[in-house]
Amino acid sequence: MISNRTPLLDTVTKPADIRQFDLDQLKQLADEVRREMIDAVSVTGGHLGAGLGVVELTVALHHVFATPVDKLIWDVGHQAYPHKILTGRRDRIRTLRQPGGLSGFTRRSESEYDPFGAAHSSTSISAGLGMAVARDFKGEANNVIAVIGDGAMSAGMAYEAMNNAGAMNSRLIVILNDNDMSIAPPVGAMSAYLSRLMSSRSYIGLRQMAKQIGEKILPRTLTSIAEKAEEYARGMVAGGTLFEEMGFYYVGPVDGHNLDHLVPVLKNIRDTDKGGPILIHVVTQKGKGYGPAEAADDKYHGVSKFDVVTGTQAKPKAGPPSYTRVFADSLIAEATRDDKIVAVTAAMPSGTGLDLFAKTFPNRCFDVGIAEQHAVTFAAGLACEGYKPFVAIYSTFLQRAYDQVVHDVAIQKLPVRFAIDRAGLVGADGATHAGSFDIAYLSCLPELVVMAAADEAELMHMVATSAAIDDRPSAFRYPRGEGTGLLMPERGSVLQLGKGRIIREGSKIAILSFGARLQEALKAADDLGARGLSTTVADARFCKPLDVDLVRQLARHHEVLITLEEGSVGGFGSHVLQFLSHDGLLDNGLKIRPLVLPDRFIDHEAPMKQYDEAGLNAPQIVAMALSALGRSTDSAVTSA
Repeated sequence: MISNRTPLLDTVTKPADIRQFDLDQLKQLADEVRREMIDAVSVTGGHLGAGLGVVELTVALHHVFATPVDKLIWDVGHQAYPHKILTGRRDRIRTLRQPGGLSGFTRRSESEYDPFGAAHSSTSISAGLGMAVARDFKGEANNVIAVIGDGAMSAGMAYEAMNNAGAMNSRLIVILNDNDMSIAPPVGAMSAYLSRLMSSRSYIGLRQMAKQIGEKILPRTLTSIAEKAEEYARGMVAGGTLFEEMGFYYVGPVDGHNLDHLVPVLKNIRDTDKGGPILIHVVTQKGKGYGPAEAADDKYHGVSKFDVVTGTQAKPKAGPPSYTRVFADSLIAEATRDDKIVAVTAAMPSGTGLDLFAKTFPNRCFDVGIAEQHAVTFAAGLACEGYKPFVAIYSTFLQRAYDQVVHDVAIQKLPVRFAIDRAGLVGADGATHAGSFDIAYLSCLPELVVMAAADEAELMHMVATSAAIDDRPSAFRYPRGEGTGLLMPERGSVLQLGKGRIIREGSKIAILSFGARLQEALKAADDLGARGLSTTVADARFCKPLDVDLVRQLARHHEVLITLEEGSVGGFGSHVLQFLSHDGLLDNGLKIRPLVLPDRFIDHEAPMKQYDEAGLNAPQIVAMALSALGRSTDSAVTSA
């Protein structure tokens, strides 16, 4: 008979159920949560290593603090799977990132235990401080705890929030989950003892009393010297001088996998009446407790379905190379011929393909950390000195650096090249990672060249084109996933700026596609042709500069013009409408129908189903064309 593998976890339906557990029970619970998480993610895929690293911390936090009254904020949220297991969502944990299932990140609408939704990094301290100030306004006394990883601490926003928090007296607890940077000295018995001592009410009370006495009997200069001496003495022992300088009371480092050390420190902090912000430095290991993830935490950060025993991840069926790989290979080819080309990424070397570039050109590839704003302005500085920087970045993350794109790049007409990965809808990561807005927010900027690749060969050409543009900034976008399987050219060719191409000639309906919906446009044309409706399909290639000759030709010689793009309203279709309006081409009875992403956020789902919901697949294109002509979608299909 198979024994029950999670007997203690089976008794837990909410965090309050573990408040009375002793340390031995908490340790058993942590082991069971870890097993449950590994088993669940092996079925669903998702983020694995980060969640495994915070299992004990999650158990300790929900044991010590009265969530959801006490607010627990997880930065980014990809490490929150253990948190979801303990907060009433265990019965749905195998729906993670599945249609209609749990989000892969924290989400306010999903649970009262998720006080702040996340998916982008470095927001937790800012949100936590806002909640702490609101609590003080209301005269309440609950705790606010923000958990932030050391990687997220590379973003300026985290330090902006800490600087603000340090200047205020609102009580805020920040837990620095250090699993990579090794900020701290080795964690052992002595540091655990010192952390417990420094977090104790007696130590904090004695420190505050000494401060008050000093203020009354000592000159201001001596009081300041005494404070600094005590601060630096603790900093030398514990490594927290930086945080003390920012106004935080520092405790740590603490072994984040040792509940004997972790729980007493959290209880001490919970019970102290000290005002102002407190930072607890917790050291953890990504992938903790699962051998394959411990051995290769980079490969187990985000995983597909995998075999629990061996750790072997399911491999997709062999197909065309991904757009990301095509971009990387194309950039390497261009850089081989031009030693001025350099590459910049913001903590996503493998996600953007720049890990491959770095292997070939290690001195010409820069990972600046989770610092998108810095990445863009850093690239602008390189461009000032005659280099050709390519900033490879997801569309959703480029949003975080928009002011820098405008002010530091576009206004100065600096030839920074933006390689925008994950354009359009992205599947299981959902709305937070969808590349929905870059066409609109880039195409409104004067003299910025904006391109979209219809297929992998076009992506090669756009890398070459962007490399050749030396007098202004440029951007090219491409989707997540595999290419279309085209026979690839040996190298990319430089495209004529602002010139699209006609793929198929027709006379009744024109579909003008911008980006990777081109294949769906061709399918729609086949369907319309079978209904006796001759259809032109064109690939715009450029949103800016717009191919006005192509747009004028399509408008003059077709009854219906449909624009098609994987972006929000305000993008390519809006630019076409603007031109047609000013050129007087809307006055001759042209029926124009822009197809864009709908004015709502689309939840996680398989990409093809997401595009069905968005109305950007072939059947919806056909329906739009028929509607424009006053025909129903069930019109009889005839031979062309």
